[in-house]
Amino acid sequence: MRRRINSQGGFANIPVKRNRRKGFAFSSFLYRYRNLVERFFGKLKNARGLATRYDKRSDNFLAAIKLFCARLWIAANESTA
Repeated sequence: MRRRINSQGGFANIPVKRNRRKGFAFSSFLYRYRNLVERFFGKLKNARGLATRYDKRSDNFLAAIKLFCARLWIAANESTA
């Protein structure tokens, strides 16, 4: 899997461990932002339950996801003052 990802220009961003024989490229910056993306998708999974509870149509589901994303963005960027 790593060879295929490397051939497409990507790389594994694996934290360093003492017991690992081979070291890998690691960027704490990328690791931090990957965590933000994972948390976002975790929140999105919670919203999926609400979106699919009332309507099974794909266009309404997509609209609910877009609404939820906008809500998360506003909550993250709104001013507290």
